[in-house]
Amino acid sequence: MEDTEKKSAQVVEQTEKNDSSFDRKRHIFGAIFGPLCALLVYFTQIEGLSPEAHKLLAIMTLVAIWWITEPVAIPVTSLIGPTLCVIFGVVKMKEAFAAFASPMIFLFMGGFIIAKAMMVNGLDKRIAYGIMSMKWVGDSPRRIFLAIGLACMICSGWISNTATAAMMFPIALGLLEAIREMMAANGKHIELSNYKYATGLMLMTAYACSIGGVLTPIGTPPNIIMLGFLDELAPSAPHVSFFNWMVWGFVAMVLYFVIAYVVLWRMFPADVKHIDGAQDFIREHVNALGKWNRAQKNTLVAFLVAVTLWVAPGILSIIYGSDGTIVKEYNKYFPEAIAAMVGALLLFFLPVNLKKGEMTLKWKDAVAGVEWGTLLLFGGGLAMGGLMYTTGLSDWIGEAIKTMMGGQPSEIIFVAIFCVAALLLSELTSHTAATNLIGPIAIGTAISMGFSPIPVAVGIALSSSLGFMMPVSTPPNAIVYASGYIPITKMIKSGVIIDFIGILFITIPTVLLLVKWIMGV
Repeated sequence: MEDTEKKSAQVVEQTEKNDSSFDRKRHIFGAIFGPLCALLVYFTQIEGLSPEAHKLLAIMTLVAIWWITEPVAIPVTSLIGPTLCVIFGVVKMKEAFAAFASPMIFLFMGGFIIAKAMMVNGLDKRIAYGIMSMKWVGDSPRRIFLAIGLACMICSGWISNTATAAMMFPIALGLLEAIREMMAANGKHIELSNYKYATGLMLMTAYACSIGGVLTPIGTPPNIIMLGFLDELAPSAPHVSFFNWMVWGFVAMVLYFVIAYVVLWRMFPADVKHIDGAQDFIREHVNALGKWNRAQKNTLVAFLVAVTLWVAPGILSIIYGSDGTIVKEYNKYFPEAIAAMVGALLLFFLPVNLKKGEMTLKWKDAVAGVEWGTLLLFGGGLAMGGLMYTTGLSDWIGEAIKTMMGGQPSEIIFVAIFCVAALLLSELTSHTAATNLIGPIAIGTAISMGFSPIPVAVGIALSSSLGFMMPVSTPPNAIVYASGYIPITKMIKSGVIIDFIGILFITIPTVLLLVKWIMGV
């Protein structure tokens, strides 16, 4: 077990250090052409734009290219945008940085702190190993394949996809090692790097982590980013609640998972019916966790409090109607961000050892658990998106796109174009950056065409989580690819199939049928 965990830690560390030739060329290209393109836009006369919108377009050109090519860290670029807007007189500083105090920031922050407590106190491992140790799993390769995916999917709905992948990676490695040892004992030696089942199990680990993120608004950054854009850029549109998102998020998650499971199992089946030692491996890890301790119980309480506060408005709306007095009063005092902060703050008050003054979560652990870069990226995206709206740049872009589409396209074509664009861009760069870039344009264009912005916003968020083709698409992909058990051609082939089916048969129908029906738009 120690060897497996050591190897997985080395792989994760190496993944963080790897910088491919493609990435280096991308960085250099962005560093040179980003400023050049921005200057070209700045000095080009463009009709129909106010001076502020023209300057903002030049700044957005730089920000967009740098978000995609990453010559500097993405959060740094997110700060550069609002800063340049102040320097060039697009807007005053108070307005430029107001988005960094958006309630959505605190919703995400609360989610990060709760997730960190789950990791620090081992609640995430209890959930994962609890699924893996169920009787129905046993030592069947197919059921283990399914259980790994379910554990990854369920955990990543509430904690970071990257953290989930890093947690589940050593479990998958250990199970593959059990297969290798079992076959060696039977006189058959295999190389896991050329073993189909190893490839499939690694891919399932990565893909399920990304799929689980669509379940909740806090499951992955694109979800909360698009919700923030809707509140900022389309204030007249109906509010999308935590409960609303979970309804279609659950449907999309289950369907994505079924497709991934079927595709991967058909492409990478096991050639054995049982994995001797698999149950012993899982049992050893479960026993190592020991009994539930006070910190784990407290973390579960805080987590359940937050979830209850998040879903309560949806349940109350079903009982009393969305316009009911009790629903309005509840939303007034317990909006999603406050619910997140209540759950997070409880962790600092629920005692583990009252005599010693030990609480469930220490501040230093909470600070380490907050992904400040993601919050800065989110704030920067909201800031730039809001400025595109107030200066009229989003309307100008929307009209330009409408003209390029030959007038007024059907809504299904409109949604499909932006979903595919979000997916393709997410395959090449950070899905958070891709969402920040495409989101304001899509919402502005939807409004200018007379469409509700909610379906396309949700479609972009869901599509950006389908980055399955390349190791650089998502951190979970990079982590499992570094194991050496996944030929790049296999990842591309399986990723293309799942992406295509997911976009065509799940994402577009979900946003055009389920989302429109639930939101009444």
